[in-house]
Amino acid sequence: MIQHIVAVVADPNTQWILAGCMLLGLCSGVVGCFSYLRKQSLMGDTLAHAALPGICIAFMLTGTKSLLLFLIGAGISGVIATFGIGWITRYSRLKSDAAMGIVLSSFFGLGIVLLTQIQHSSYGNQSGLDKFLFGQAASMIGADVYTMMIVCALLLTVCTLLFKELKLFAFDAGFARGLGYPTALLDQLLMLFIVIAVVVGIQAVGVVLVAALLITPAVSARYWTDRLGVMVVLAGLFGALSGALGTLLSSMVQNLPTGPLSVLSATALFGISVLCGPRRGVLTQAIRTARLRRSERARLRELSAGTMRKEAAS
Repeated sequence: MIQHIVAVVADPNTQWILAGCMLLGLCSGVVGCFSYLRKQSLMGDTLAHAALPGICIAFMLTGTKSLLLFLIGAGISGVIATFGIGWITRYSRLKSDAAMGIVLSSFFGLGIVLLTQIQHSSYGNQSGLDKFLFGQAASMIGADVYTMMIVCALLLTVCTLLFKELKLFAFDAGFARGLGYPTALLDQLLMLFIVIAVVVGIQAVGVVLVAALLITPAVSARYWTDRLGVMVVLAGLFGALSGALGTLLSSMVQNLPTGPLSVLSATALFGISVLCGPRRGVLTQAIRTARLRRSERARLRELSAGTMRKEAAS
């Protein structure tokens, strides 16, 4: 078994896919922590679907499949989507979840229309953009991984430098505003981070599943700690481990997609966290409750024995 895993990892193509999926999981886990604490779990799904028309327009304008160009196109589309959500919630009576649902469906519908147009054009057969719906990690090449390395390094660096501001904004935006922090800018910056993480992950897991890698590692890490710094590190590790497990499983078994397996690996880690988390885990709480009951019964027995001895002495 170990020799087979070593042989799989030694393959150059698998190494690129492994590195790309691990970078995707690391980046998504870190960004997902702030999105989860801001109660914007649906935002990742919304921006993932909103990125599709930006990717299609970038391809239609350039005619080339470049992760960097797709990043620019999806980033512009995601920014427009965030402003659309803000405009709907500000000038209508709709709540943010309804606004996100409207933006998600409209942008995704536009993306499908553009994708169909591309497939029926002269370069439709060579585009392969339909793979971005459900992802195709095997199509990643060295240039894509290098781009992901640069983007993830910049994203992690900015998150590290602005950790104090993002921490305060995630837990109490009103208090941060009272202290003079530019909360509107921080909100748009967080949305930009989500867009970047989404675009980095679209090639591997697609627009349908990329939101799972944004939220699942962050929620899993929440079961293990109450400190945001530790939570961010754990979420990044869980995300990277999910990407590695998905790549290895898809490499060892034929005809299994890497992206969905990475999402299932993240879900499995979430299940382990729910059961075995040191403070909130189901099994941990059951063991703690059983211990408390045993200690309470022992204390009652001691009190009962002490009462009987007093009665016998009197």
